[in-house]
Amino acid sequence: MTEYRKKLYTNYFTNQAGRGFVKDQKKKFDEEEYYFTKEILKFMPENRSAKILDIGCGTGSFLSACKNYGYNNIEGIDVSEEMVKIANEFGISEAKCGDLNEFLAGKNGCYDVITGMDIIEHFTKDELMNLLETIKRSLKPYGIAVFRTPNVDAAFGTLYANGDFTHENYLNKNSATQLMLAMGFKDLEVLPSYIEVKGFLKELLRKYLWSFYVKRYKMELFASGRSSSNILFTPNMIIIAKNNS
Repeated sequence: MTEYRKKLYTNYFTNQAGRGFVKDQKKKFDEEEYYFTKEILKFMPENRSAKILDIGCGTGSFLSACKNYGYNNIEGIDVSEEMVKIANEFGISEAKCGDLNEFLAGKNGCYDVITGMDIIEHFTKDELMNLLETIKRSLKPYGIAVFRTPNVDAAFGTLYANGDFTHENYLNKNSATQLMLAMGFKDLEVLPSYIEVKGFLKELLRKYLWSFYVKRYKMELFASGRSSSNILFTPNMIIIAKNNS
């Protein structure tokens, strides 16, 4: 591990992921679990015994969402001891601390699903390609990989892309598709992420402003001679790729 990663990942929750929730870690955990339930679980297989690995599992909020929906064959791995310690304190014993490549060594064709929430942007391009190769090899035939990652086409995309010093690469729908196809994932989708703000009136206003924003963005693209047909506008995007080999 590089020196900067050692320094930043040691206390990643305190210094970044949960910086505004250090005194109320459970609030952050519950909030993440809520959004993962809304956003990601619909892509999980119907079989509740499916073998699922969450890479970069953090405090285990996605694993918790899976457990609440009856998935009973789950694992999580994260390099941050602090994040895994919090996960274990919240009862997510499936979260383990360790090196991802070492963890997946020799586990060919082992998993039905491998997920990565806000993790693939933390790897250099070469590292990410090597990781995707390992993930593809670790999936069962027709297993799926599901990732959430920042979308640089979104308005103020740098808030998400550059808002974390440990981010190493930036994707939009086109480059994500290019990457996954190059790595041998033929059956794939790149979808907008889920957006919601708490409070009925706030959410109503957000939806109105969102529709205005999207129309304005499309007009700007049209004026510049470009098409909006292959562009996502949400801050994050969801990549779903099937291992057809």
